[in-house]
Amino acid sequence: MLCFVLLLGAASFAFGEVVLKAGSPFKEGHILVEAATKFKELLEERSGGRLQVELQIAQASEEDVNTQCAEGTIDLQFTGGRPVEVFAPQYFFFNAPYVIKDYDHFLRVWNGHLGEEAKKLVLQNGNMLCLGTVYRGFRQMTSLKPIRRPEDLIGLKLRLPVVKTWIAVWESLGVEPVPVPLPELYQALKEGKAEASEGDLPQIYSFKLYEVQKYLGITNHLVGVGWVTMNKNSMEKLSPEDQELVRNCIAEACQWATEKIKSGEDELLAKLRELGMEVIYPDADAIREKAKPAIEKLFAVEWPVTTWEEVLAQ
Repeated sequence: MLCFVLLLGAASFAFGEVVLKAGSPFKEGHILVEAATKFKELLEERSGGRLQVELQIAQASEEDVNTQCAEGTIDLQFTGGRPVEVFAPQYFFFNAPYVIKDYDHFLRVWNGHLGEEAKKLVLQNGNMLCLGTVYRGFRQMTSLKPIRRPEDLIGLKLRLPVVKTWIAVWESLGVEPVPVPLPELYQALKEGKAEASEGDLPQIYSFKLYEVQKYLGITNHLVGVGWVTMNKNSMEKLSPEDQELVRNCIAEACQWATEKIKSGEDELLAKLRELGMEVIYPDADAIREKAKPAIEKLFAVEWPVTTWEEVLAQ
């Protein structure tokens, strides 16, 4: 018996069945992987199995997954702020330390004119549609020594993603940035290449950083957000009805994941305590004040489309 399969980009079509490839740089247990899994369940159930989702989890870095989605090697990505950073860098303040107050504030700005402008650039420059966001919780710090005051940051070897604006803010606080791709985070801390990290609680938990870090500092320095983007060509190969179904399933999966994090943050913090991390509360206001000149400079040089004042006012 012959089986004919038509390959169109990453999505494959066989006897009316469509397989969409969805990638994420994160590991099992991370909320964005859970959101991708929820999307898969919803889409396959509501299409009666006609639309299938192939998950590619923790197989590549954030940088590579973003490139794959833009090029159409995969159809969707459940990731961090890389799409905005690469394809709409003037708007990367959406994912920068100390700029956004909380997730509700993020949504007001993202769904306003600044967010719409950013989405247009991601589409224009990256050939990707921004279809949803997920609240990942505030980003916190992990370390081998307690970090309580701004001066405790001086000389600290802090693992950071390869994000120049983040590095600029942290360097202004006196840290020694150690740029490490996300898949190498645990090993870098274990081997002492870095002695501290920053990330949301799902990242800290799913990467088992409690095995290699003693302290968890509640700094709330960045509102963690995940983005779901889809390659435009992949979307347009679907029928209008299937496009609407994909959009609806993504929206529902994102809302489900956001509510799970919101309702489970205290529980996750308790789990990390039980696993041996000592939770401390640094003077976040003092750290933020010291970072203020660097953030204002970034708005003037990197994000000139708006001002910190305009963002905070929304």
